[in-house]
Amino acid sequence: MKVWKFGDDINTDEIIPARYLNTPNAKELSEHVMEDTNNAEFKKFYDSGKKKIEGDVFVAGKNFGCGSSREHAPIAIKAAGVPYVIAKSFARIFYRNAINIGLPLIECNDTGSISQSDNIEVLVNEGVVKNITKNEEYKFQPIPEFMQKMLKTGLLRYMAEQMGYRKKP
Repeated sequence: MKVWKFGDDINTDEIIPARYLNTPNAKELSEHVMEDTNNAEFKKFYDSGKKKIEGDVFVAGKNFGCGSSREHAPIAIKAAGVPYVIAKSFARIFYRNAINIGLPLIECNDTGSISQSDNIEVLVNEGVVKNITKNEEYKFQPIPEFMQKMLKTGLLRYMAEQMGYRKKP
């Protein structure tokens, strides 16, 4: 997975600019993820018209997702196909919104060792980020199995299944 590297205090307006909040669906919203970022390489990539980041990973410093409580930010990231956001820490409301929609967040203290465009692998069960580019490993608290199940379906569907509710045929 290719890394897009961002700094500290990335707020929800940087993740998805407010001018797109009335975008009719998540896929269209995802086309504007990090559009106003100060990451020069991402901006160049974005401005080239490619906009395809599916399978790439966002790595950041502390307090990723600070700012407003809008759920558009994690929805746009997930719809863009970003499988993980790895940061030193996350803003509380962003973390909660991400869990609710099934976007896996990984808190890892070693994000400073990961560089733009590094190739990484995330071993969720083991709590390890493998940096293939640098031949390094960084530890994080493994995501518990029940939480992985919840992330795959989203909180509401997971809770409905746990309570015995089923979809109507």
